[in-house]
Amino acid sequence: MLKPDALNAGNIGGITKMIEEAGFKIVAMKKTRLTPELAGKFYAIHKERPFYGELCAYMSSGPIMPMILEKSNAVEDFRKLIGATDPKKAAPGTIRALFAKSIDANAIHGSDSDANAEIEGNFFFSQFERF
Repeated sequence: MLKPDALNAGNIGGITKMIEEAGFKIVAMKKTRLTPELAGKFYAIHKERPFYGELCAYMSSGPIMPMILEKSNAVEDFRKLIGATDPKKAAPGTIRALFAKSIDANAIHGSDSDANAEIEGNFFFSQFERF
């Protein structure tokens, strides 16, 4: 999912180009906006953490672009492509090293497991919205 900072900076094309060049197939993609309530549901796993309120406010502050991607070993390869959460620690050439502004405005979200990828994909897309 491309985050508000990436969309507001005009980085949709640059980031999706990197994703496709890394061998991922974009199966579904849409530009949308989360309400604070929907952001709260999406990030419910972090509800007890001190950054939860700020995260929900940020993720509902502007448009986002969720995507469903396909590739063999997709989750692990995508985590490598996006880089560390803190762009200062992200490997050179990763999406966050190139496009993130800060640890909070880090351009992109990637699922951390196949199970979460399915849950997150279903949160944003119905089976009828997939290519």
